[in-house]
Amino acid sequence: MTTAHIAILDDEPEIRQILSQALQDAGFQTSAYARATEFEAALRKITPDVCLVDLGLPDRDGLALVHRLALESGATIIIISGRAQVQDRVTGLELGADDYIIKPFDPAEVVARIRARLRKPATTGSATPQTAQFNGWIAQFERYVLIDDQGQETPFSHAEGEVLRLFLQSPKRLISRTQMLDTLGGSAGESFDRAMDVRISRLRTKLREDPRNPRLIKTIYGAGYIFLGDVVWS
Repeated sequence: MTTAHIAILDDEPEIRQILSQALQDAGFQTSAYARATEFEAALRKITPDVCLVDLGLPDRDGLALVHRLALESGATIIIISGRAQVQDRVTGLELGADDYIIKPFDPAEVVARIRARLRKPATTGSATPQTAQFNGWIAQFERYVLIDDQGQETPFSHAEGEVLRLFLQSPKRLISRTQMLDTLGGSAGESFDRAMDVRISRLRTKLREDPRNPRLIKTIYGAGYIFLGDVVWS
C-alpha cells in the first residue's frame, strides 16, 4: 500500500516541524513549505493526498489559494489557522476545504483527522466508475465538473464531489448524518454539520435547484437526506 503524502504550507517554522514530525511518526510521507509560491511550484511535480494550508501566508491570500486548490486539485484540503471565528470557518468550507483545524492544536488531532479522511473509500482508479448521468446532468469526477444538457460545464470542488458521489451511489435512499460522517470522515459536531450544510447548499446551487423546493437533494428533517435522481454510472 502506498504511503500517503501530506503537504504542509505554514510560514511558522515550529508548526512545520511539529506537524512534519508527528505525521512522519504516524507513517506518512511529508513535505513542508513556508510560502505559497514554493508550495505551488512543488505541486507541479508532486501529487499530495492531503494539503494542510495555513490562511495567514506572507505572499498569498490563504482563502484564495484554498479555493483554487479545491477546484484544481484532487487532494483533501484541511485548513490550519488561528482564525477561530465561526465566519472564518464557514468561509473556508464554502470555498472548498474539507476540514478546518484551529490553532493551537494537538498534533495527534491533526493525525487523527487525516487518518479519518484517508479511511474513506477510494474514489479514483480504473475499477471505480468516474462518470454518472442523472436527470439531464453528467458528473465527471476525474475532471470535477458537472455538465448540463446544453453542454455547459460547472466545476465542483473535491469536498463537494465527495458528497455528490455519496448521493449518486445511493439514490432514493435515506442518508443520515451518521452515515455521512462514517463515509466521508471528519470529527462529529457542529463543524462537521456546518461543512455538510455548506457543501449541500453549494451543490444545490450548481444543480440549479430551487432552495425552497429542491427536486434532487431533499432534506428529511431530523433524519438526513435523500437523492431523488435516476442515476446511471459509466
